[in-house]
Amino acid sequence: MTHEPDKVLRRGWTTGACAAAAAKAACAALLGRGFIDPVSIILPKGEAPSFALEASSQGGDWAEAGIIKDAGDDPDVTHGALILAKVSRGEAGQGLRFHAGSGVGTITKPGLPLPVGEPAINPVPRLMIDQAIADVLEGAEPDFDVTISIRDGEALAKSTWNGRLGIVGGLSVLGTTGVVRPFSCSSWIASIHRGIDVAVATGRQHVIAATGATSERTAREIYGLSEEDCLDMGDFAGGVLKYLRKHPIPRLTISGGIGKMTKLAQGASDLHSGRSQVDFEALAKMADCKEVAEANTALEAYTICGAPLADEIAKYAQRAALTMLKDAPVLVETIVIDRSGNVIARANFK
Repeated sequence: MTHEPDKVLRRGWTTGACAAAAAKAACAALLGRGFIDPVSIILPKGEAPSFALEASSQGGDWAEAGIIKDAGDDPDVTHGALILAKVSRGEAGQGLRFHAGSGVGTITKPGLPLPVGEPAINPVPRLMIDQAIADVLEGAEPDFDVTISIRDGEALAKSTWNGRLGIVGGLSVLGTTGVVRPFSCSSWIASIHRGIDVAVATGRQHVIAATGATSERTAREIYGLSEEDCLDMGDFAGGVLKYLRKHPIPRLTISGGIGKMTKLAQGASDLHSGRSQVDFEALAKMADCKEVAEANTALEAYTICGAPLADEIAKYAQRAALTMLKDAPVLVETIVIDRSGNVIARANFK
């Protein structure tokens, strides 16, 4: 079998960048200059990508343009979505007013970068849209209403964390640089941070951070908590714990399968299989069980040693979490589960 060289992953463009380009094309048409196609914009770091228009339409006092989002090789839920920007004439002196069209959500909880009731068009995309429109105004005042829509956005939002963050009715228009970097951790960690912000702003006293759906469900059933009480930690334990240092919540339950909880117990902040590995010799010493050193997985080690090993993993994971939290006023509990979701070890709040 021949080995194929690693593929160079292709970058893409954020929803915010697509919305800004569509708004520029629509504004030009509204001003009587026709739809710019392709349309280019300047991103926050100076790049100037061009976008082909997928859709365009116009009325007496409005124009709308649409761009198909290309997220490159990133598994982005909005890859291939049609991003539409409708620009309408407003009242003199109003400036730009943003509206959520079909498929774009509305903020219903405090703690996010925008007030409750605002369309979920984040601050940097708003600035990008403002700049893109300014490019065609030649110094005139930008007195427009801008409505951003995403085709099938409400359905796509069901695959995101927007519901937990209190964003209802669709997706968020995101992007701080305008560029989507394939398999970037930054967007996931940013979502964790927003989840903590919302939890703090809404007065949550207890949250769950789980490595996956099964471990989250197990912890929720123990306490009768809702999805809104859960942080989407996944592999990013460090992303949760380091942010909680400065934004503490009184009680934190960390729940996960034995493999990922072992990595946390050994001090890893990123629990992904490609970015951290289980040290089986250290695990054998932890459990005082030499046979564990020959295991291939943490689950196999558990079948060799049993409950004593799981108990030690829960305790060491709790200790590692408290170390990452430093002196933050957060009590931590750890729960270790098997593949069926059964609790096999637990370190109570400390």
